[in-house]
Amino acid sequence: MKKILITGGAGFIGSHVVRRFVNTYPDYHIVNLDKLTYAGNLANLKDVEGKPNYQFVKGDIVDAEFIDALFEQEGFDAVIHLAAESHVDRSIVSPLDFVMTNVVGTVNLLNAARKNWKGNYSSKRFYHVSTDEVYGTLGETGMFTEDTPYDPHSPYSASKASSDHFVRAYHDTYGIDVVISNCSNNYGSYHFPEKLIPLAINNIKNNKPVPVYGKGENVRDWLWVEDHARAIDVIFHNAAAGTTYNIGGHNEWKNIDLIRLLCRIMDQKLGREPGTSEQLITFVTDRAGHDLRYAIDSSKLQKELGWTPSLQFEEGLEKTVDWYLTNEEWLNDVTSGHYQAYYEEQYANR
Repeated sequence: MKKILITGGAGFIGSHVVRRFVNTYPDYHIVNLDKLTYAGNLANLKDVEGKPNYQFVKGDIVDAEFIDALFEQEGFDAVIHLAAESHVDRSIVSPLDFVMTNVVGTVNLLNAARKNWKGNYSSKRFYHVSTDEVYGTLGETGMFTEDTPYDPHSPYSASKASSDHFVRAYHDTYGIDVVISNCSNNYGSYHFPEKLIPLAINNIKNNKPVPVYGKGENVRDWLWVEDHARAIDVIFHNAAAGTTYNIGGHNEWKNIDLIRLLCRIMDQKLGREPGTSEQLITFVTDRAGHDLRYAIDSSKLQKELGWTPSLQFEEGLEKTVDWYLTNEEWLNDVTSGHYQAYYEEQYANR
């Protein structure tokens, strides 16, 4: 039996990865470590919490002593590391939080793995999940490849770039079996409504303004979260040690075009007159250091490991809208007073 530590497993992407591994590999023992901050929610995993091969542990990866003790106690065979502060706007307000979780936390996990595995890395693996934002920004043409130089522009992307470098350094220096993946923007169920798509769905549903930065010209490549979890599964089991793979959805959209499409879908689902929801769009002052365009070239992953995205964006977005409209209790629970206070601070004066 493999015992796998998945960090950040109560978060958006992490919960989908935990669910996939628990359900697909009953012979694996999955330990979900999460600090349960505002974006970590055990309600995301109600459907697997009673499975015999699933275990939840509450803890903070910044606490090195705790992490060392957990590795010593559990004897993990592998780590899939997703725990991270991930919201760019929050990183601009509190950059040190991102340094601590994304950099120090990652190094704590690497140190614990090195101590516990004691140089016997042939049957071990440390999988680090990163972001396309480490590459910086693109013009109107071109795509990020695995060889694109790092050029982060926000405290968030700088912290993730640093963590990527540490993971590679531990492979080169100590011989730990590591793999890294850099993904594009994810969307789908269980996404905390500070991010663009769930925020817009929630606001449209409640007839609140939908904030769009600048003129909405920023372009992102959108990846359905379940396709991302499937890619992580494939990479974890098949990638060679020390390799990096980009994961993208081949779905580039300008933010304003995405929001207008979302408005049309919401009007249809809610029985509103066409064009009603578009009236909620509110342009706000652009954020500092806002990258213009991201686009992922995932051809290496497709050619070497056979992964391809399963959904086109329009289909995936409709599935996502349906999930949020039928899971109002989950949405109401996570839009807490704490989140509302942050929301007001972030957008009220824009």
